[in-house]
Amino acid sequence: MIGYKGSIPERLSLSQAKMGRGSPLCEQLHEQIERGCPDCYQCKGQKPASLMVWGCVSAHGMGNLHICEGTINAERYIQVLEQHMLPSNQCLFQGRPCLFQQDNAKPHSARVTTAWLRSKRVRVLNWPSCSPDLSPIENVWRIMKRKIRQRRPRTVE
Repeated sequence: MIGYKGSIPERLSLSQAKMGRGSPLCEQLHEQIERGCPDCYQCKGQKPASLMVWGCVSAHGMGNLHICEGTINAERYIQVLEQHMLPSNQCLFQGRPCLFQQDNAKPHSARVTTAWLRSKRVRVLNWPSCSPDLSPIENVWRIMKRKIRQRRPRTVE
């Protein structure tokens, strides 16, 4: 079973485009702006929205998917584990032993989180710091991000 949080960008505004003055892309955009082509740019500077999502998968199937509002600290992460990982674990493994995999994000590696996981007798796979993200759920997140971008959402809802 794998727990993960991901960020899903909603939109890139002109003010966030990484291009230097004089670059062909920059010049082309400025020409289109001057010609009044509103479809090629976004007038107001807008930060991309992000969405925190927790989900789990295993060889036995998919577990819960939970959309988290706001930022996640260790206490909120433990609530997500309590409400979503434990029930998914029970459903997918029905009491059989399993190994929980998560990255080394601060809420995942906080002392309070590791103590909570120990108290619930959840076996956690050691994951070295700065290791490549080879978690199988990364493919799920990539597919979800691509599908969401194709829909061009205007809000997080």
